Amino acid sequence: MYLTKTPDILKPIAADLLWDVKTEEREIFLTFDDGPIPEVTPLVLDILDQFNAKATFFCVGENIVRHPEVLEEVLRRGHLVGNHTYSHEKGWDTSHYGYLKTYLKCQALTKTPFFRPPHGQIKRQQVQTLKKHTTIVMWDVLSGDFDPTCDAEKCLHNVMKSARKGSIIVFHDSLKAKDTMLNALPEVLQNLTNLGYSFPVLRGG
Repeated sequence: MYLTKTPDILKPIAADLLWDVKTEEREIFLTFDDGPIPEVTPLVLDILDQFNAKATFFCVGENIVRHPEVLEEVLRRGHLVGNHTYSHEKGWDTSHYGYLKTYLKCQALTKTPFFRPPHGQIKRQQVQTLKKHTTIVMWDVLSGDFDPTCDAEKCLHNVMKSARKGSIIVFHDSLKAKDTMLNALPEVLQNLTNLGYSFPVLRGG
């Protein structure tokens, strides 16, 4: 069970996390988790190019080591990279020291100001330590592309019903999400473009 829209009431409770971006412009912030991988990430880049859209890719360190050329292509095309731990560790199941270690190991590869906890799982003690060094990025809208019961039409609906000015939207450039995401993403971008939105890389709240 997951929520495709983060309840507004939750955001002030964890105000030291970035849930959305305060902006007066019609901007939406696209993010992609779990790459980079050659089977999916370059296809995402091609779709983004079609709409002059930029995104922030929260990368797993192991995938960067396996596919450094894909990371280079992400950066070459003007996108931003974020830290998504080295081995996609869940914060709730990982010791404080272990979580800091995986963050630092991935940070050595990404050198980014942004971190997103895999699955959104992070303990308060982990937050207290990491927020001194990075902006911890959550989301406003979860596309649901990772869910095997969610097809492209549902994914599109999830985004369009909840996206608004300043929303941070989560997609996944992963094998599990590939088919749903690649079919939904062009429709999402076209619909949001028609509504006058632009898609810059992530910035602090």
